[in-house]
Amino acid sequence: MQALYVNPSDCYNVHWPIVRGQLNVHAGPGGSLTAVLADLETIWSHVIQKHLEIPLKDLKYYRCILLVPDIYNRQHIKEVVNLLLLNMGFSAIIVHQESVCATFGSGLSSACVVDVGDQKTSLCCVEDGVSHRNSRLSLAYGGSDVTRTFLWLLQRAGFPYRDCQLSSRLDCQLLQHIKETFCHLNQDISGLQDHEFQTRFPEAPALLYQVRLGDEKLQAPMGLFYPTTFGIVGQKMTSLQYRSQGDSEDPHDEHYLLSTQNKQDQSSKSASDRKAFSRPGGALDGDVSGQGGIGELSDLPRGCGSGSGGVMQGDMELGPAQGECLMGVGEVEEPMSAHLSRKTAIMSQFESKALGLDKAILHSIDCCASDETKRKMYSSILVVGGGLMFHGAQEFLLHRIINKMPPSFRRLVDNVEVITRPKDMDPRLISWKGGAVLACLDTTQEMWIHQGEWQRFGVRMLRERAAFVW
Repeated sequence: MQALYVNPSDCYNVHWPIVRGQLNVHAGPGGSLTAVLADLETIWSHVIQKHLEIPLKDLKYYRCILLVPDIYNRQHIKEVVNLLLLNMGFSAIIVHQESVCATFGSGLSSACVVDVGDQKTSLCCVEDGVSHRNSRLSLAYGGSDVTRTFLWLLQRAGFPYRDCQLSSRLDCQLLQHIKETFCHLNQDISGLQDHEFQTRFPEAPALLYQVRLGDEKLQAPMGLFYPTTFGIVGQKMTSLQYRSQGDSEDPHDEHYLLSTQNKQDQSSKSASDRKAFSRPGGALDGDVSGQGGIGELSDLPRGCGSGSGGVMQGDMELGPAQGECLMGVGEVEEPMSAHLSRKTAIMSQFESKALGLDKAILHSIDCCASDETKRKMYSSILVVGGGLMFHGAQEFLLHRIINKMPPSFRRLVDNVEVITRPKDMDPRLISWKGGAVLACLDTTQEMWIHQGEWQRFGVRMLRERAAFVW
């Protein structure tokens, strides 16, 4: 909080270690990954000692829960776990996704989780504690963009506080308070209304202002559904989950598993093709003698058979080289590379689009595998975070979802439900409560990664113990 009261004209360099839901790694001062982690350690250590009144030397008696974004950076998670277990000294840790913990905190088994934060909005479909990878989206806008748009509308309407600047942290807090107090998504409220607000700044008297507002209170939060209003340029508006680039400490990662699986698939396909190819002659259906085998194998492409005698089984497995002989060199590689390039182009085009909140929800649900799963998601849309805490937001979002959902699902879904305050709890705290629930479950006792295990095996423990596919 002390950083908020720093005068912008003073020669301080204020660091923000997390921006738009990710570690704020950049090229400026304090932007390296090491510096960001050091800032996080300083902040967490201060909070633990001052507010929780726990000495840092006693952290060896405590465990912690780390909630990570649905679209996560594996390298960043590894470094944060290393920070918590080795630098700060926690005895054990559980790593889980914030969307899954949001369902735990709200008491739902399945839901389309919409997390509208201050700087980003993330969506993910969760079914029985499992996050569907294809349904994950991260949108590069949130409540702070609504605040910025609201200031622009206020200035057009003759905002009496002329010195308001977004560069001032105290002014940002004032605008945040005005936005949460006055803005709404209730279309039945119309006409001009007079409002009052008060400014309180250090070493300055409290001042009372009056302002007359009309549709500005509705137009600002409507930007979440029409994000081009925010005027965000020069960055990706939508982020998807990409494959891992690999880690030298984890040799048996998904790249290794995928490559070995491809080799097995190619070998089995080559064996079946060869079996079908040779069956008309009958020589490879059973055991063959040396001369008979040579006669039949001589018809195969060079390098795919052996000219030596001996006994050979008809269902033998062929290696990758032999598989290329039967299928033709390049028949596998070219279509795959063309498919990947086409997929990359489609993803790049998709990420440049600014999806509104309602369209993003429909897209996330549509990426689910089965109609039954989609039906579950439509019947339970869970909104968490503090970016959509406006009067009338629940009814407004429900109306837009029903009007834009595919006609085929209108007959299948009995009841479309949008949940903005599960169990009358603060939606900003749902994921944290879910993390607390997670720590108490008997089924999660095997998910703890202990300090000694992390020192010995490193990031491989995340592949073994994480509750999501690492």
